[in-house]
Amino acid sequence: MSLNTANMCDELFTLRDFIRWGASEFNGAKLYFGHGTDNAWDEAEQLVLHAINLVPPLDEEWLSARLTRVERERVVENLRRRVEERIPAAYIIGQAWFAGLPFIVDERVLVPRSPIGELIQQQFSPWLATEPSQILDLCTGSGCIGIACAYAFPNAEVQLSDISYDALAVAEENIQQHNLEDRVFAMQSDLFGNLVGQKFDLIVSNPPYVDADDLATMPPEYHAEPEIGLGSGDDGLDFTRRLLREASNYLTDEGVLIVEVGNSWVALEETYPNVPFTWIEFERGGHGVFMLTKADLVLLK
Repeated sequence: MSLNTANMCDELFTLRDFIRWGASEFNGAKLYFGHGTDNAWDEAEQLVLHAINLVPPLDEEWLSARLTRVERERVVENLRRRVEERIPAAYIIGQAWFAGLPFIVDERVLVPRSPIGELIQQQFSPWLATEPSQILDLCTGSGCIGIACAYAFPNAEVQLSDISYDALAVAEENIQQHNLEDRVFAMQSDLFGNLVGQKFDLIVSNPPYVDADDLATMPPEYHAEPEIGLGSGDDGLDFTRRLLREASNYLTDEGVLIVEVGNSWVALEETYPNVPFTWIEFERGGHGVFMLTKADLVLLK
């Protein structure tokens, strides 16, 4: 579906006009929302405000503000791209928020949205016995999980790893944006391949976990993201099986593993019926995140 932009710059003038029009067009185009917002109004507001260098939430009094012609043209372009290209708004804006922090994002990485952000803001309570000094963010993508962990634990050193050099380039940009070069480091690695000999108090991973059927039926917005960060075999567990086999070798004695597997949690429990997964509940929504200790993982050997 194409967005009818003819004469819009001459017919619409206020922020309210453009947000309302954008939301209507988004609903008419049946866009999917799930990469930072969950409804057409919030998505339109985000794209409209980005075009004029403002950020939501916006006070009601601003909605009557009139835009210049140049601003109106930028707004229309943002809304047009969202409808016609069916890409997440975060890619148009070049930024996403995670755990209360801004991150640079583009088509090289998934849009941050993991419920693990809630755990980070709670410092993983009550799952950690002591404050971690060495943390690994495995399959880091944009680096959002590991960098947020660095804020939560200001004395910790954080290793970001990913198989994708493209993703690591984005993670490096985010390390620099947050001025964390002294204790957050990015490394290319296929699982633990380049991390041999290292031990971590906390390993956090949001790996690819989408099964083949779900991947094939996802809305177009997901197909704009790198497939390497989503799909993981027929049951979504190809990567997670490898992770469970090897993780204990990289945890300290009191170490903890936190992994998101989303909808593949059912297949995971069926595959490992004797593993004592602790499934974490979230106040702000989300599911399919488990916790295992090193002692739990040793039982898998």
